Amino acid sequence: MLHLRLIVPADRTDEVAALVERTVGTAHLVMFTGAARNPAGDVVMCDVAREAGDELIGALRDLGIDSTGSITVENMDLTLSRHAEEAERAAPGEGADAVLWEELSEVTHEESTFSVTYVAFLALATMLAACGVMLDNAVLIVGAMAVGPEFGPLAGISTALVQRAPRLVARSLWALVGGFVVAMALTAGFAWLLDALGLFTEDMVTAERPNTGFIWHPDWMSFVVALLAGIAGTLSLTSAKSGALIGVAISVTTVPAAANAAVAFSYQDLPQTWGSSVQLMANLGGIVLAGTLTLLVQRVVWSMRRRTVPAVRRAPGVPG
Repeated sequence: MLHLRLIVPADRTDEVAALVERTVGTAHLVMFTGAARNPAGDVVMCDVAREAGDELIGALRDLGIDSTGSITVENMDLTLSRHAEEAERAAPGEGADAVLWEELSEVTHEESTFSVTYVAFLALATMLAACGVMLDNAVLIVGAMAVGPEFGPLAGISTALVQRAPRLVARSLWALVGGFVVAMALTAGFAWLLDALGLFTEDMVTAERPNTGFIWHPDWMSFVVALLAGIAGTLSLTSAKSGALIGVAISVTTVPAAANAAVAFSYQDLPQTWGSSVQLMANLGGIVLAGTLTLLVQRVVWSMRRRTVPAVRRAPGVPG
């Protein structure tokens, strides 16, 4: 269930309350007259089944509540109520399959920001992967994959493409491309520093690396794995099962490929630099393609399912 807390102008409260009562899958409607001070108005609260949440939030935005008041949505882990159970039964589909597009847009927007923290995590992950590459240590490679934050911008691109939001596409692309450029430049400098300290040597780059040599040898399986990871990652976001993102992070060769490209470039090993760069692009492209197609399929399937049960009950006296 989702919990909605609304601040509503006093002259729109009855209209909003009627909308909530007509929406299939809602329960626990509570109103506090004049309780809000900034912005001024009434406070309306209700619970709604996740599978009915997107329609209700969209209808509230159509009424302009997001601009004249506010709409706050919280996920509820536990609700013990017969009314809540009946609301979930009445709502079509399953909550795990429902996509809250407003929530998805907000999450990807926040995680697609080119910020100091984002660049720091990506650079640290790439440097950690560089250590794993040079030492041929698979454990360090897995750790670097888990630290990397690059799935946020990738999901942001997919979401923006489906919602036809060019500004979000540009924002996410800037975070993705700019972040990797800065992280790879810092990693190349990191490699030069460790070389000067005698901790990295050119022999480490050219040596046989049975555990990490695959990073700069891309093939079609790399693209297939990226597609599967993109699907899993997108589903984890839309179903609020964020724990699956860790598995996604350690299944694709994005950060390790960027690290290997940076280290190889620092030693002027152009074949490895090129191969790693191709690996990076294949993984990024596969994730974006899979994420976009997954969201499109979810939108089509959910639309077809919603047609079987009306999202809003007709008010008395309103013709169908």
